[in-house]
Amino acid sequence: MASFNPKNLSTSVLHSYLLSAVAPRPIAFASTMNDKGEANLSPFSFFNVFSANPPILIFSPARRVRDNTTKHTLHNVESTKEVVINVVNYDLVQQMSLASTEYPEGVNEFEKAGLTMVKSDVVKPFRVAESPVQLECKVNEVIALGTEGGAGNLVICEVLKLHIDDDVLNED
Repeated sequence: MASFNPKNLSTSVLHSYLLSAVAPRPIAFASTMNDKGEANLSPFSFFNVFSANPPILIFSPARRVRDNTTKHTLHNVESTKEVVINVVNYDLVQQMSLASTEYPEGVNEFEKAGLTMVKSDVVKPFRVAESPVQLECKVNEVIALGTEGGAGNLVICEVLKLHIDDDVLNED
């Protein structure tokens, strides 16, 4: 068995090891809006549910390793305090890949990925119609975990409303 001190690994190698260690990884689209009301959509594999009472989930837009910049999603949630978390299933893998491309601010990733925007009931960001589970959330807190490339930002969200496809629900 190989052993490593994280401080002795490059950020990209450490990132690869950590991602591979936790698999399979749940992936979600985070849909947000900027201050101008423009839709934004981005996939995240740093995502999970952490509490049922209150209903809390966390996703983490990390600082880019190559240039230490941050995603539009992070700026939007810091500004508007709202997000919709849309679960990605196998049927959405191609669209997820298209939405992961870095576009200039204001470009609608829903359109680029061929996904359908659905008006939310409680928050302003749109839901992804094709997603089997959609969670409308308010952002309770954003915690920066560092200032260098690769550092995460924990976006702590409280679920205000759930939308679950009938095919996902069963009697249990």
